[in-house]
Amino acid sequence: MTTRPVLLIPGIYNSGPTHWQSLWQTRHAGVARVEQADWDHPVCGTWVRALDDAIAALPQPPILVAHSLGCLVAVHWAARHHRAVHALLLVAVPDPSGPNFPADARGFAPLPASLPALPTQPSMTRRVLMSSTTDPYSTPGFSAQCASAWNAEPVVLGARGHLNADSGLGDWPEGWALVERWRGE
Repeated sequence: MTTRPVLLIPGIYNSGPTHWQSLWQTRHAGVARVEQADWDHPVCGTWVRALDDAIAALPQPPILVAHSLGCLVAVHWAARHHRAVHALLLVAVPDPSGPNFPADARGFAPLPASLPALPTQPSMTRRVLMSSTTDPYSTPGFSAQCASAWNAEPVVLGARGHLNADSGLGDWPEGWALVERWRGE
């Protein structure tokens, strides 16, 4: 039996070497990153095509793990494409109309009002949105609204900032435990 693939979808500027996404990629088999041609000037349609190409190249439906702007890539992809994915983890969804949204990011608004059910998803438990109460790119209300609209289980991790390397998550074993559970299904 092969290990179910995990596709990491970083946000703007990619995830640095101490970010939990990078640590997962170096420490676990079957974890790959969706590569973008321009990490500094994201264009939604271009990034969504790169995600679709990465999913199409895999031997089985992957687990998508998105952080920050990568979450918006994942939901725009899910609203436009119908390839099967096994699960979707959205971490620190940024508000494209918020005051700190990157000016160099283009085409990410408006957000999909809803998402179709994942073809291999029997229940909500394979779509999770994790947030922080002190994320400078979002608000608790925005995160809750997105979780509801996208039929994702909301998980609030408390006052942890943007849930990135600066949040002190390290290799974030709690997040990886969820991915491992999905890999075992």
